[in-house]
Amino acid sequence: MTYFMFATGIENSNPTIEGGRVRRDQMEECGHYARWKEDLALVAETGCGFLRIGPPIHRTLLGPGRHDWDYADQVFAEMRRLKIVPIVDLCHFGLPDWLGDFQNPDFPAAFAEYARAFAERFPWVQLYTPVNEMYITAIFSARYGWWNEQLRSDRGFVTALKHIVRANVLAMEAILEVRPDALFIQSESSEYYHADSPAAIGPAEVMNAERFLSLDLNYGIRVSSEMYDYLLDNGMTREEYRFFMSHRLKRWCIMGNDYYVTNEHLVSPDGRTRASGEVFGYATITRQYYDRYRMPVMHTETNLQEGPRGDEAVQWLWKQWANVLRVRNDGVPVVGFTWFSLIDQVDWDTALRERNGRQNPLGLYDLDRKVRKVGLAYRKLISDWRDVLPAQSLCLQVPVHMLRDPDGWPEGEGREC
Repeated sequence: MTYFMFATGIENSNPTIEGGRVRRDQMEECGHYARWKEDLALVAETGCGFLRIGPPIHRTLLGPGRHDWDYADQVFAEMRRLKIVPIVDLCHFGLPDWLGDFQNPDFPAAFAEYARAFAERFPWVQLYTPVNEMYITAIFSARYGWWNEQLRSDRGFVTALKHIVRANVLAMEAILEVRPDALFIQSESSEYYHADSPAAIGPAEVMNAERFLSLDLNYGIRVSSEMYDYLLDNGMTREEYRFFMSHRLKRWCIMGNDYYVTNEHLVSPDGRTRASGEVFGYATITRQYYDRYRMPVMHTETNLQEGPRGDEAVQWLWKQWANVLRVRNDGVPVVGFTWFSLIDQVDWDTALRERNGRQNPLGLYDLDRKVRKVGLAYRKLISDWRDVLPAQSLCLQVPVHMLRDPDGWPEGEGREC
């Protein structure tokens, strides 16, 4: 039995800033470690059957072959009890101190072993996002200079990208050796770059090609000749490129597209970018990604701050859902939708670069775990639509083994979100 995946997430970003001296652990800053059981109860209260969540890698992966599973053991056991299906996020913007940053060539192999160890410890888990937002991780860490290695160069970006995507590919292979029916939801930011003048068309075209690099390499899709030259000019070897072209795991994958109001950009002739706000929107941009990869799609992240009117986030939820339905009605196999995240976040208005301790009202619940208007609206949306969508079209379904009881789940059976 299969079902449309209504999901939310526990924000588990943990990059380092200030030359690696400070780690931005959102689970800590948002109070999740102390209130995780309450948070899982809120997921169930909302009606979500699926939760994007993962153990904090910097606290769990202590060294080669060394793990602290205390958090994961407790939290995943409770999810089984509540019959919440995890979409396991194993790396979310940061690495343990002993691995350093994404310039480290030892990261991919170490991460694959970590993914295998997780799958062996939790063999009932089927859905994974091994590395979250591979493109954004590389851009923010190695081109914008915001996180982790804090580099600002094309060579740094390509190095980070090739290590991140290789880690993701090796992790998928390792998990499949343990659980052959695993499914991978590649949560990736869906971007678009608009030229602000005729002189900016060239730089915008380059950026609109670069936005596909992480998924091209991950799915074994040949890049354009211009992008191939760019990769090789900035440190990728032919052997490394052939690795990506020879590992084709698309059949186990769902393409997750994240979309925020900040995902579209205006490009100046000198290559500088600034926010454009929503111009095309989720439906148009997701269609571009679908036309390129021809894979099942899930809307894996969106949110908007609750503003002075109090209904801004509710209106954004409605708009994103309308875009999902538009994509689906145009024939794209959409299998799920996510409001990210469950609770408010801290300092995302500066992309975690500044330690202001500012609460960003982005969640279904605030940091006191009181429901926001968008939380009530999402609860109603799920209640209204969860029984309708699976009955309308097989393209809205994926083969997910839903949870039955702590001892296991019957083959081929399930329950609704």
